[in-house]
Amino acid sequence: MFDEMGTPEAIRAPYLDVAQWVEATGVDLLKLRRDEAEAIFRRIGITFAVYGEGADPERLIPFDLVPRVFSAAEWRRIDRGVKQRARALNAFLYDVYHRGEILKAGVIPEALVYRNSAFLSEMVGVEPPGRVYSHIVGIDIVRTGDSDFYVLEDNCRTPSGVSYMLENREIMMRMFPELFRGRMVEPVDAYPKELYRTLTEVAPPACKGEPTVVLLTPGSLNSAYYEHSFLADLMGIELVEPQDLFVENGFVWMRTTLGPERVDVIYRRIDDDYLDPLAFRPDSMLGVAGLFDVYRAGGVTICSAPGAGIGDDKAIYCFVPNMIRFYLGETPILQNVPTWRCAVADDLTYVLEHLEELVVKEVHGSGGYGMLIGPAASKKERADYAERIKADPDGFIAQPTLQLSTAPTLASKGLAPRHVDFRPFCLVGREARLVPGGLTRVAMREGSLVVNSSQGGGVKDTWVLSE
Repeated sequence: MFDEMGTPEAIRAPYLDVAQWVEATGVDLLKLRRDEAEAIFRRIGITFAVYGEGADPERLIPFDLVPRVFSAAEWRRIDRGVKQRARALNAFLYDVYHRGEILKAGVIPEALVYRNSAFLSEMVGVEPPGRVYSHIVGIDIVRTGDSDFYVLEDNCRTPSGVSYMLENREIMMRMFPELFRGRMVEPVDAYPKELYRTLTEVAPPACKGEPTVVLLTPGSLNSAYYEHSFLADLMGIELVEPQDLFVENGFVWMRTTLGPERVDVIYRRIDDDYLDPLAFRPDSMLGVAGLFDVYRAGGVTICSAPGAGIGDDKAIYCFVPNMIRFYLGETPILQNVPTWRCAVADDLTYVLEHLEELVVKEVHGSGGYGMLIGPAASKKERADYAERIKADPDGFIAQPTLQLSTAPTLASKGLAPRHVDFRPFCLVGREARLVPGGLTRVAMREGSLVVNSSQGGGVKDTWVLSE
């Protein structure tokens, strides 16, 4: 199993400074500082809401003080690979809502797209500015060896977690300023500026001046509400709820104390189905009536575009390397994890015969819910899950149980290896861009492979070292 820091006898070069800092600081002081960090997080309201489980739904995501480190060379590869993937996914989204060339060529089965619940027929023929559908692409990456990086899944709708990337760094710099003094760690604080720049770059044709950008949130009960308000504040834009907006004379308007103000770009954190009760779910209390007609006519830009969720689908994920070759004519820089689609008869047979070895996921699942980790499941759990797969093979994919890399993490008895993954955030406007960093998620329980915050996972600061 690959450990990011290496072994006590052979610390990997990117971690030499971190290892010296940990030794000099000592475990007891690190634990004390961890408690102080958690107190700060709670005081300023950095919580993650988990509903339906009883007790207090507002939880702190565990924060680990030992950073995860990438060398400059490692980051260059990740940067190029993520940008390549984001460009291919946007090309795919444009294609399937227009000519469907990749489907006609037989590269991807038509049924996988047109029968997919995330495909919105209402978006067929719509021309988003710059042909960009997914403006913030979160790519989940795992590592299994020194040079072995794999993409675990793509998030094209509204990937969350960037506020933790920023707050983790802020906390580390506040509590351990000496750790950054003289060390060449690339900054991440340009993300809000770059996000705002991306949003303004995709202003609609009807916008003739400086665009007015807003962040649309479903409200304070949403699990990511802290992130919504945090990003709106850092970008200097209004955080609005659906009742703050209305449609009139072919445009979207925001209610203000000085009267209505026209809105040009909406960074939405509301699911497609709830955006507009006239176009989608008529029972939606979160939507803005008439919003979709204005969008379709070019009067406002919605980021990310309705229908972008087809790029999140775990069955579509299997074909992203093919998209890269088809649209870009390039060799994929980052590889997929080998994946079996249970909708394919031979794959289904294999999966059912090897459940004890595999990780099985719902095609439309998220947040770590609905998964089966075969090696950790009981015989009965595997048998029950097999019946679910048989009842709806199209709804599941399976992957091998990878030996995810570990990173040193502060546990009750000191530092211990814990499995990690990584989510960089690619911004797509006139060009694709990343800040040098991202969200490292860590499985806080020994041996666990589930890093999702909804399942008890924690977060770390992520360092990218400069040359």
